[in-house]
Amino acid sequence: MRGTAEYRIPPWAEPGPEGCRRALVAMSGGVDSSVAALLTREAGYEAIGVTMKLYDNALLGEEQEGSCCSLADVEDARSVCSRLGIRYYVFDFSREFQREVIDRFVKAYEEGATPNPCIDCNRYLKFERLFRRGTELGAEKIVTGHYVRSGFDAAVGRWYLKRGLDPKKDQSYVLYQLTQEQLAHCFFPLGELTKEEVREIAEAHGFVNAAKHDSQDICFVPDHDHAGFIRRYTGKDYPSGDFTDASGRVLGQHQGLIRYTIGQRKGLGLALKEPMYVIRKDVPENRVVLGRNEDLFQRELTAAGVNWVSLTCPDGPVRAEVKIRYSQAAYPATVTPLAEDRVRICFDEPQRAATRGQAAVFYDGDLVLGGGTIE
Repeated sequence: MRGTAEYRIPPWAEPGPEGCRRALVAMSGGVDSSVAALLTREAGYEAIGVTMKLYDNALLGEEQEGSCCSLADVEDARSVCSRLGIRYYVFDFSREFQREVIDRFVKAYEEGATPNPCIDCNRYLKFERLFRRGTELGAEKIVTGHYVRSGFDAAVGRWYLKRGLDPKKDQSYVLYQLTQEQLAHCFFPLGELTKEEVREIAEAHGFVNAAKHDSQDICFVPDHDHAGFIRRYTGKDYPSGDFTDASGRVLGQHQGLIRYTIGQRKGLGLALKEPMYVIRKDVPENRVVLGRNEDLFQRELTAAGVNWVSLTCPDGPVRAEVKIRYSQAAYPATVTPLAEDRVRICFDEPQRAATRGQAAVFYDGDLVLGGGTIE
């Protein structure tokens, strides 16, 4: 029989202050999640800071100290939690991150798509793996520093997701996969704040990271060389092939399909008479098709894996504003369901460089209706 010592309750599962509801705060070491932890505590929750360990430097083939989730970020998060007087833990989700984010990232590029790993990280790590861990530990809420708003609309009986109040920081585009169950247990304290206000709060409370710069990189590719990362990670060589125009005329040799994305002009390594852009990647033939800027525009696209957020799947076409890149504005379109999880989108005006693998997210003003992956 095992000794009773093996049955000790882990410290993070011990009861918190009487009357306090428990919340796990996902902390990256940045100013946003730090202020989110503060506001969670001030909202009356027993806040517990959690950093997700997502990868080992040895796995990625080089030192990654300049990226997010580094050792320095862990120490910043720990410092903030100490200042707030709340518990802090690091959870090792590196296996899940490799499987659900890195492997999907690599597979998408190998299949000719351009992925958005931040969406997968939010979907499979923060709001699935961490969500399940929080449930196991008796947490009522999962808290993040995303600039979004959420709530419950009693008139339609659904939880909703809205853009953050600060248009420059709104992150609703990367959270369109949130389910009704997840939204019911999420808390986004920064949704009504601007970035400037968040920094002021952090400075007023003496946080070590009050002036820390935001991470702009893919955390596991901080040097922006995704093709180099994929080669190191897989150990594969991706063969060169033909650059052609739309008629099939060979224009030169590319250095492997994984290096290119739709709309790309720089870095082609060709001396051309006029500016030309990547308009298509032909994976079976291992060729990259180039064309003029006007060839990048289209009015229609389809999206799969659709998640309807603030409404159920409509019976027919709906008018919406649709965003097809994180940094791009949303434009008027008609969204027509083809199935519960697939739609056709017809824009009022042609859009440039719709890219397979990126997200198409539908809005009604600030309200996120849903979204899917561009086919």
